[in-house]
Amino acid sequence: MPPVIDIRHIHRVFETEAGMAHILHNISLTVAQGEFVAITGPSGSGKSTLMNILGCLDTPTAGTYLLEGLNVAQLDDEELAEVRSERIGFVFQSFNLLSRMTVLDNVMLPLVYTGYAHGHREERAVSALAQAGLPVDHYDHKIGELSGGQMQRVAIARALVNDPAIILADEPTGNLDSATGQMVLESFHALQRTGKTIVLITHDPHIAAEADRIVTIRDGRLFHEGSADGSLPGTAVSGRTLSDLPHTRSEGGSL
Repeated sequence: MPPVIDIRHIHRVFETEAGMAHILHNISLTVAQGEFVAITGPSGSGKSTLMNILGCLDTPTAGTYLLEGLNVAQLDDEELAEVRSERIGFVFQSFNLLSRMTVLDNVMLPLVYTGYAHGHREERAVSALAQAGLPVDHYDHKIGELSGGQMQRVAIARALVNDPAIILADEPTGNLDSATGQMVLESFHALQRTGKTIVLITHDPHIAAEADRIVTIRDGRLFHEGSADGSLPGTAVSGRTLSDLPHTRSEGGSL
């Protein structure tokens, strides 16, 4: 079985008013099905740019990204949108939920344009909420009536509702206190036990330590890759210089 994620010699260069900004340098990484991997690094290290590429929200300037064996570079915009909708679940620090809608309606929202009948959408949403660990008596609550931890569980359920190959979580505990954050992390562990693949972006080493494997990005380079217990030594990975890259124009972006 191929890795869920297989990125090879990824570079990302942005063209800015100040010149060319080389954000990612020669990044190679694989993530197997059912793995829980944390990508960590300081602010400005390139980890969010890497997540955007993994989530098919951005494309690399050079290198190859295979998602479940599918070469992402060969997809057009419509096909990329379909991959994002069906194969990738996103969980964000800010939840991105609609406050005036109920919990159940928020989770069903990604299914509205899939052609499923309402009953089937509701069935899938209930299943996703159960996986995320939210009690049944909260399903008809409005989002504004929930705690931060409960809202993040709803966001996790929404990410699960299309049965994605991978869950990408960007600082999912950043707006939560330590105890609530730990409860959310337990939800990720429970999902991993069902076979889900999880990639979590964080600047917090304590959060990263919850994963099976930690990947550290510094200055756009893969600096360290090892198990969460530190049993594998860190290595700095050198990349090609900017002059080695193909002359590809890239539109600007942010870290």
